[in-house]
Amino acid sequence: MAAARMSNPATVLPEATPAIFQLIKAVQSGGDVPATTLDLVHLRASQINGCGFCVVGGALKSQKEGETDERLHAVAAWRETPYFTEAERAALALAEHATRLADREDAVPDAVWEEAARHYDETQLSQIVLWIGVTNLFNRLNATTRQPAGGTW
Repeated sequence: MAAARMSNPATVLPEATPAIFQLIKAVQSGGDVPATTLDLVHLRASQINGCGFCVVGGALKSQKEGETDERLHAVAAWRETPYFTEAERAALALAEHATRLADREDAVPDAVWEEAARHYDETQLSQIVLWIGVTNLFNRLNATTRQPAGGTW
């Protein structure tokens, strides 16, 4: 693996990091979606985007918080495994569609949205959608500048 192309852009611009951390704080305290669900959403979007830094860092964080290896190993194939609740599956489907916006004409089909809305209220959906956006932001920063996996958060 090559060295990073540059420092993470969020650390280069002095006003960016506090603004990003404020958004993270708002998302994490803005509703009552379980932290484990947000962690799964983060991991799945990061897998899709090929962000090694976020995949490794997210999995390590989840392990420290008690997530099982079984579930972490199965996130990439969540549809084919019995380890996730219906609500987690709805959040993972929403994460996949919201991350792969250009893959289909109807980026987030009504059926995906409606299933998520069956499990989460508007505040919780806001929390999940914003978390997907934050994750995609970090994925793009890290992948573009080739931030190496294995760093701690």
